[in-house]
Amino acid sequence: MLAALLYGKEDLRLEEVPFPTPDVGEIVIKVKTATTCGTDLKVWRRGGHARMLKPPTLFGHEVVGEIISLGAGVTGWQIGDRIVANNSAPCMKCFFCQRQEYSLCSNLIFNNGTFAEYLKIPAPIVQHNVLAVPPDLPDALASMTEPLACVLHGIAHSNIKSGDRVVIIGDGAIGLMFVAALGRQEAERKVSYPSEIILFGGNDERLKIGKQLGASQIFNYHQLPDVPTVVKDLTEGWGADVVIEATGVPSVWETAIASGRPGATINLFGGCPRDTTITVSTEQIHYNQLTLKGVFHNTPTFVRDALSLLASRTIPFELLITNTRPLIELEQALQDMKSRQAIKVAIQP
Repeated sequence: MLAALLYGKEDLRLEEVPFPTPDVGEIVIKVKTATTCGTDLKVWRRGGHARMLKPPTLFGHEVVGEIISLGAGVTGWQIGDRIVANNSAPCMKCFFCQRQEYSLCSNLIFNNGTFAEYLKIPAPIVQHNVLAVPPDLPDALASMTEPLACVLHGIAHSNIKSGDRVVIIGDGAIGLMFVAALGRQEAERKVSYPSEIILFGGNDERLKIGKQLGASQIFNYHQLPDVPTVVKDLTEGWGADVVIEATGVPSVWETAIASGRPGATINLFGGCPRDTTITVSTEQIHYNQLTLKGVFHNTPTFVRDALSLLASRTIPFELLITNTRPLIELEQALQDMKSRQAIKVAIQP
């Protein structure tokens, strides 16, 4: 079968690889749609990922597919079922899992290889993080379950209170998903939502999409002297109640910290390159009682919540899908993302 393999920095190759065969507890799916992600772009540009993969390796992690083969012992699924498979699953046994801190699982298993004709799903993921796709939910939208689950996990850790003013820095797919999830209007809400969402990004077209998704105000940071000054001007000189960093750039982490008011929560959500550091003021953190939070990945609960939100069709997440390309044009899709001509691309083998 044809599959994309990552060999190093911007070294992506389409190769024929062996057809996958399911072992005990595993399934094999025919990939229907695999969406690209900002993480894919970072991994491609950096040539690897600190936690999820090391080259040479199969590539891609957001997928919807149809089950074509079942390993021994698999129950509850049939050949032909359309499913979304998260790219990971916790062990449910380790120190962290016993404390329900599933994203910190010591044995968290990752699965890559969605940019291919077929994909094998490991047994732990089959057991904990494979879900049936509702019949009327398009493949490309269902494929966005994994990143949206990460965003919902991030929101749950952001200490947002009703009436808070939230700043989001970053207009990629993740930043826009934060805007959409926080800005949605529902009759019954399970958590508190902000009174104002202020989005900073570097692309005017993406910022317009952010406005459509619920941002109260949008700013192109290329046209500003600096972000913290603007935030303070918008908040009577105080700063935002909550700041969410969604770029994965160390200098922007520092910008996010500087944009919060005394007592603020700063969600440092974007994953930075390995071995990078930032400089922070100990005086500012201590005397302003800042809460700095790193939030990583997702949990089975948020995977289910994400698919449910996508299936509700209450938010136009299709705005994030720039176009559809065949597998053989995957590298062009990544080049389009690199030049900021695409947000997410639906890859169909």
